Amino acid sequence: MPSLLLGAAVLGLVSGLCAGYQIQAGREPTRLPPLSQPRLEQAAGEASAPLPVARDRKVKTDGDLRRLLLKKPAGARAAGSLAEGGWMSLDELAETYDNPAGGYGWLIEEEFRRAAAVTWTEGGTRLVEVRLLQFRQEEVLGAQDEAKDGYYWAGRDSDAESWAIPGTGDGKAFTYRKPRTSDGVNEYQARAHAWRGDVSVQVWMTDTKPIPKKAIVDLAKRQMERL
Repeated sequence: MPSLLLGAAVLGLVSGLCAGYQIQAGREPTRLPPLSQPRLEQAAGEASAPLPVARDRKVKTDGDLRRLLLKKPAGARAAGSLAEGGWMSLDELAETYDNPAGGYGWLIEEEFRRAAAVTWTEGGTRLVEVRLLQFRQEEVLGAQDEAKDGYYWAGRDSDAESWAIPGTGDGKAFTYRKPRTSDGVNEYQARAHAWRGDVSVQVWMTDTKPIPKKAIVDLAKRQMERL
């Protein structure tokens, strides 16, 4: 008896499904509502003209990076530099770090692309070097990271004084009240770090007498203006 009841229930369910399908199949298909979207108004006037090369930062920095370096001042003399023809290789740049192996690895991680540099002497005793470091910036903001790393290390000494570089956002210049001994010679130092887009800027000065704030800040400001 239970088997007969179960069979009857299943048969009734199947019959009901078949009947519902036949009724639905015989009906006219229900029309879907029309697709709609808000009307997009076209802006009036002509399209903006592309930026001229002089204002397109990407075009400028993708060209010959050496052309963006400051020119040697009148009366200054060219000085020996690690840069060959104005370029610095990754190896040469890494050698300027206190830990060259660590600097090499860090520059690779920061997607280093290339570097250019210019060096001169002025006033008989002052040595100046300006470097532009360019990064690919596909995964990390290498130029910004490099500048911030420079801020950190430049400001660690207790006799360091820091100064803002006008027009750079967070660019900083540093002077030092005490001389450092290099190859038996006492030298005063000053340095500056800043960045713009995919390029970071380093400015280095050494002299046998203290370097005034104006000298390092003005030089860094003029280099940034070229970017």
